[in-house]
Amino acid sequence: MTVLVRYFASARAASGVDEEKVQLNAGPSVGDLVAELRRTHPESLPRVLDAASFLLDGVAVRDRARVLTDGARIDVLPPFAGG
Repeated sequence: MTVLVRYFASARAASGVDEEKVQLNAGPSVGDLVAELRRTHPESLPRVLDAASFLLDGVAVRDRARVLTDGARIDVLPPFAGG
């Protein structure tokens, strides 16, 4: 199955791409996807992933055990500074 991953701010800088399609085995969770992203971008993305939040098809993910479906879109959102 394929999941579209979109990176924002420092996640984009750490991954080196704006977005990418990631191939996963059937029935993966958000946690499985995060583990795959750590493997494919081992240099600086793991540190960003530790602090990031995720949107699954536009909805905040609170549980990384949540199962993904084919064609899902995950947004990787690092912490943002602001006021």
